[in-house]
Amino acid sequence: MANAENHQMDGLFNEHVRFIRLPIERKPSVFSDVRTLWLLYRIFAREKFDCVFSIMPKAGLLAMVAGFMARVPHRFHMFTGQVWFTNGGVVRWGLKKLDNVLALCATHVMADSPSQRQFLIEEGVVTPRKITVFGKGSISGVDVQRFRPNPVVREKYRKELGINDHAVVFLFMARLTRVKGALDVTRAFCRVAAEMPDAHLLVIGPEDEEGIESELTVIMSDFTDRYHRVGFTYDPEGYMAAADVFCIPSYREGFSSATIQAAGVGLPAIASRIYGLSDAVEEGGSGLFHAPGALEEIGAAMKTLYTDKDMRARLSARANERAHGDFSQSLIVHEFASFIRAALH
Repeated sequence: MANAENHQMDGLFNEHVRFIRLPIERKPSVFSDVRTLWLLYRIFAREKFDCVFSIMPKAGLLAMVAGFMARVPHRFHMFTGQVWFTNGGVVRWGLKKLDNVLALCATHVMADSPSQRQFLIEEGVVTPRKITVFGKGSISGVDVQRFRPNPVVREKYRKELGINDHAVVFLFMARLTRVKGALDVTRAFCRVAAEMPDAHLLVIGPEDEEGIESELTVIMSDFTDRYHRVGFTYDPEGYMAAADVFCIPSYREGFSSATIQAAGVGLPAIASRIYGLSDAVEEGGSGLFHAPGALEEIGAAMKTLYTDKDMRARLSARANERAHGDFSQSLIVHEFASFIRAALH
């Protein structure tokens, strides 16, 4: 069940999978959320599922509560980050309590990174015995056959983007929001762009915050020839192959699948020093860290990886090594499947 049209699911499932469209709105809406909870309860009660698995904050809360009400015997939820991490006061308290409710209604809880697991335990959201992490983190690992260095694809996508072979390309790939760091990466780039004459910034992802697209355009107005903008894509690996450095200046992340996918392509990361990313990136090994929102630190890291080709190559090799050794899809999916089988039996 997901909030998607049938045609968007084409090719994803085989004959053993049935898709049910459920209009779960991303943003809070009391009427819509109560309606969705009721619909979920009715579906669960009618279908008599043996287990329910949920992911994402609001969908997880609704699914776990509905599953508890319908007496579904096995209720699994995967935490992928906490929306209240960057909030304070009563908002933080209220959202955190909703995660407490979610965890209480679930029979099994998982986190997609060890540092997030530790954070949830320390915050009293869940007990250590109830929460699990697969391997060293992630939801389903990296398909290393899909996300890999590819010189032919690199040349093709660079040609389409109008980027020369010798340019150093910094890639930001995420929903365009302030929390993801979309404004930070562009502002930091502009601060040091004059010192990096052959550097380009590639920003990929859908606008998910009203007005942010126009803000990015204004910020990059002095460097339009080195700013490349692409919306939502089904081919992230192609654009990753065209890049040299992956930037993720996010203020909150449960883990970041995109970061380890980029690592599979051989991209070192410039990342915020926050839980989640501290597992996806190895400091000094597969990338460089900066404090959240620290534009000077982001710019300095960009300059370092722009000028130091040997460091870039070393971090690239280590990133690719970690993608294969720690986060390969076969490894994570095996642990995931083993956990589910053991829980069901």
